[in-house]
Amino acid sequence: MSLFIQIHAENPQHRLIYQAVQMIRKGAVIIYPTDSGYALGCHLGDKDALERIRRIRQVSDRHNFTLACRDLSEIATYAKVDNSDYRLLKATTPGPYTFILQATKEVPKRLQHPKKKTIGLRVPANPIAHALLEELDEPLMTTTLILPGESNPEYDPYEIRQALEGQVELIIDGGYGGMEASTVVDLTDHVPVIIREGLGDISPFTG
Repeated sequence: MSLFIQIHAENPQHRLIYQAVQMIRKGAVIIYPTDSGYALGCHLGDKDALERIRRIRQVSDRHNFTLACRDLSEIATYAKVDNSDYRLLKATTPGPYTFILQATKEVPKRLQHPKKKTIGLRVPANPIAHALLEELDEPLMTTTLILPGESNPEYDPYEIRQALEGQVELIIDGGYGGMEASTVVDLTDHVPVIIREGLGDISPFTG
């Protein structure tokens, strides 16, 4: 049975954030709100939890996962960021963007693109997501919660509970989420390339 907890969307209760983070550290798969739709998350080093997320999403081992980071300095630990990339990231984070960058050695190989050695990173502008990352004190392995056969992320925590009861340890109800996924921007060649247009203004990447 999944634990279902309601966390205040603007002022997350610390005791509930702490409880969620303790579950993550013990191997839980969680569902939590971001500034786009809801997302699945687990501990960065937890291979079993990662495989469970793949089964829920029904994606292959070539699916690109993302590291949700709390700030730019954390991104720089896990990705190779040059000066032009940094300026662009600084101007657009936190926000509903996922950036594809060259991974550093800090990123487990199973999370990297098998050929390109890249990783997706984002800094979500959602108070609950930010509080989780602050308490966790490291990135959260994450992927947008798009159920098999669907094209848009899930946004209703009660419908999520109905669909995935028992398949995850924790569902955080942070209110209705966005109905669009994040915009994905490839920065590996230092010229922004929009891979997926979703939530967020794309003009910073097209000028």
